[in-house]
Amino acid sequence: MDHLKEEQLSSELAYDGKLLKIQKDVVRLPDGKQSEREYIRHPGAVVVLPVFDDGRILLERQFRYPMHRVFIEFPAGKIDSGEDHLECAKRELLEETGYSASEWHFLATIHNAIAYSDEHLEIFLARGLTAGQAQPDEGEFLETFTATLPELLEWVREGKITDVKTVIGTFWLERIL
Repeated sequence: MDHLKEEQLSSELAYDGKLLKIQKDVVRLPDGKQSEREYIRHPGAVVVLPVFDDGRILLERQFRYPMHRVFIEFPAGKIDSGEDHLECAKRELLEETGYSASEWHFLATIHNAIAYSDEHLEIFLARGLTAGQAQPDEGEFLETFTATLPELLEWVREGKITDVKTVIGTFWLERIL
C-alpha cells in the first residue's frame, strides 16, 4: 500500500480553536508532485447506545448550530485529553441524560469524515440503565426521550435521522437487538 501514501513535507497550524484545530500541510503525492492538505484535528468522541431492559432506546434532541436545526441523536461527547474511552462514555451518558449503566460493551470505532478530519468515534452499547440527575455542560441544551428500534429504522428511512453516528448506531442496534 506504500504506493498510495502521501509524504508530509511541511505542516502548520492554520487555526487553533477551543474544540477544533485546522492543520495545513504540504505533501508529496505518489506521483512525486506536491499538493496542500487542509484538515480538522479533533480529539475524538464517544457515542453511547443506551438500551432499556424493555428494549426501548434512550435518545436526545439537540439543536446543532452548523445545520440550524434540531437533530435526533444518541448521547455522545468529546474525549478529554488522556481520558479513557469507556470512562468518557460513562461520563457523557450521565451528564447528558442523568442515566448510568451497569453493563457496557465496546462495539466499533468509526471515522466519520476521513476526507477532512482525523475525528474518530468510539461506539458503546449501554444496558442496565438507572435514572439519575442530568448534569449538562454549561451552554448545553437538550431533551431526552425514548423510541423503539422499528421507529428508529423508520426515521432513518424517512430522513428524520441523518446524523451519521446515530444512523450507524441504529444499524448496530438492528444487528444486536
